Amino acid sequence: MRARCAHVGERPSGAPIRLRAEARNGVWALAHVRNLILVFCGLIASATAGESIPLIYDTDIGNDVDDVLAMGVIHSLQTRGQCELLAVTITKDHDQCAPFVDAINTFYGRGEIPIGVCRSGVTPEQSKFTGLAEEKSGREDRYPHDLRSGKDAPDAVSVLRRALADQRDRSVVIAQVGFSTNLAGLLKSPADDISEWTGMELVTKKVRLLSVMAGAFAPIRGKEHIEYNVVKDIPSAQALASDWPTPIVYSGFEIGLAADYPATSIDRDYEYVPHHPLKEAYYLYNPPPHNRPTWDLTSVLYGVFPDAGYFDLSPTGTVTVDDKGRTHFKADPDGRRRYLIMSDLQRERVVEALVQLSSQPPETLRGLRSAGTSQP
Repeated sequence: MRARCAHVGERPSGAPIRLRAEARNGVWALAHVRNLILVFCGLIASATAGESIPLIYDTDIGNDVDDVLAMGVIHSLQTRGQCELLAVTITKDHDQCAPFVDAINTFYGRGEIPIGVCRSGVTPEQSKFTGLAEEKSGREDRYPHDLRSGKDAPDAVSVLRRALADQRDRSVVIAQVGFSTNLAGLLKSPADDISEWTGMELVTKKVRLLSVMAGAFAPIRGKEHIEYNVVKDIPSAQALASDWPTPIVYSGFEIGLAADYPATSIDRDYEYVPHHPLKEAYYLYNPPPHNRPTWDLTSVLYGVFPDAGYFDLSPTGTVTVDDKGRTHFKADPDGRRRYLIMSDLQRERVVEALVQLSSQPPETLRGLRSAGTSQP
């Protein structure tokens, strides 16, 4: 297990975290009920607008398990009619990652979703949990899927170009929760047989918002923090911050760190099937009692619900990434970069929403647990 807090740019693997004392008494129960009311009833208006957000998920899945929980959030939002997952592109360079993504998509009944891979040599190490794609139940795959190796998957930039080219103008939201390698490559891509537009032109025409989990915009335990997703590909993070032509909202390291996913949910809320890929991945990465930060999940939640009040935003400005991987924000009324801010009350609502969404049963299993169509 990587002690990811012990090195510059790494996330903490997280020693077991004791549940808060108030969870032992009625105070927690009352707070839980209050939060559920806020989650399901407080902001219905944006959910009833009827818009399904075209969403691309760009991830370094395999390095940490929050990417996996975020996929559960995305699939539940699609089941609720609130987004459509156009493609998944991967920045961890290991051949097992793409089959694992395909297995999750298939588990949720969407095995046709395009998957693209990055052949960069960055983080080529074996994951703790993507081997679930090779697990068997008898002679059959425990988690059925068609894509057997990343070697058989197309290049991520081509997948991104095709996904964007087919969408209406200014409609697509991209949630980037890994390294910036794929999106920086997209910006540099020339016109081709997929589209007459260059990558920069495609992004300008088609992308409404880029929601990024990267950087740190507040001290972490009193110290400046060099964040993992940035430091693993600094040149691409620099290019994204300076050159991306549409608005970027960053979910800094401090946001997910403050909003732990409760281990009690992992133990309790995924029991509707004998084997669940999200629960098993969580256990393989770092088993409960361990409340994992929700870094990547927060970028997905904001990307689909930017106006729902789950988060506040910084002023507009610019973001720069220095050669050590540090992120710097400068307020500028003409800037197109912002970062998330989260109050204690918002944190409680964010966690409730993410628990409800990530643990919602697939559409093929509807009826095992209520999965309403209103906003979480």
